[in-house]
Amino acid sequence: MAYQTEVISSQPQVTVTSYTMSSGSSQWSSDLCDCCEDCGICLCGAFIPCILGCKVAQDHGDSCCLPFLPGAMIAVRTSMRDRYHIEGTICDDWVAVACFPLCAICQMAREQKARGV
Repeated sequence: MAYQTEVISSQPQVTVTSYTMSSGSSQWSSDLCDCCEDCGICLCGAFIPCILGCKVAQDHGDSCCLPFLPGAMIAVRTSMRDRYHIEGTICDDWVAVACFPLCAICQMAREQKARGV
């Protein structure tokens, strides 16, 4: 049996590495009631909202028929928030689409335009 003849004079060192996680959350590029911020989107939303809803759904990668299904625009808005890491809840999405449907569609269209979609 062999014994170690050298004396160990230093202890192993512990290295601590810290990581910062960022949620990457952001806000909508415009508020819900900023409809007049983009006159083209505002006019389309006011006079032919079904066409604007179809465009928003198609630009998001969904069917043009989606806006005609009850509650479907809530799903599109929630999916858009998830894709762009926008803060909010499904309840917020429901209130926006149920209470202010034209403003909500216009806001989604402005968000897509701001993000280059």
